[in-house]
Amino acid sequence: TRRLKRFSLTLNNRAMAADFQTVLSSPDATYSEGLLFFRGKGMLNSALQKIAADLEREGIDYVAIEAIALNRHGYRRFTEDIDLLLTREGLEKFREKLIGRGYQPAFEGARKKYRTSENIPLEITTTGEFPGDGKPKSVVFPDPADVVVIIDEVKTINLEKLIELKLASGMTAADRLKDLADVQELIKVKRLDAAFAENLDASVRARFVELAEAVAAGKPVFVDFTAA
Repeated sequence: TRRLKRFSLTLNNRAMAADFQTVLSSPDATYSEGLLFFRGKGMLNSALQKIAADLEREGIDYVAIEAIALNRHGYRRFTEDIDLLLTREGLEKFREKLIGRGYQPAFEGARKKYRTSENIPLEITTTGEFPGDGKPKSVVFPDPADVVVIIDEVKTINLEKLIELKLASGMTAADRLKDLADVQELIKVKRLDAAFAENLDASVRARFVELAEAVAAGKPVFVDFTAA
């Protein structure tokens, strides 16, 4: 509607001055922010560009992961936070150089959860952590410098590693089924077939093939956690 378009324009122009949690408290404002987000504008994208610039200025390697990465690889899904992968050293440098300069811990004692000056949640994962259930496995969060692809001026995790991590997460954590759904959507958007599995860790190849074949056949996938 005309009113919604005017509201979207106002929200975009004032994005950095608003409180993101206030936006999320309003269905109309959230919808408008979602429209802007998918157009590469709005509060989340403005904050992401600022974070990227700040990390670059301080020489901190990073890649965007999770929903931000999904969107940059073509799967449009709204998100309420920004997730980044840093090295452990990069996290310490972030804390040293940027806390109090537009970023604050989300709560007292927080080391990996932060808030931007617009009250947007920023969550950091570090190299060496394990996806999903957090238990040791052959799939591990890598050094961001080794898996980077630049999409619209933001360093983003490459497609192979994004899918690999999503599979390992969804296969080992009962509360992360959406990660398998995310892989299915990436298969559709990127038109991937079973042969893509050769780019992935051996521990997740069979599940990728299962998902790819299910997408090709147009069938839902049954997830059996007793076999994970």
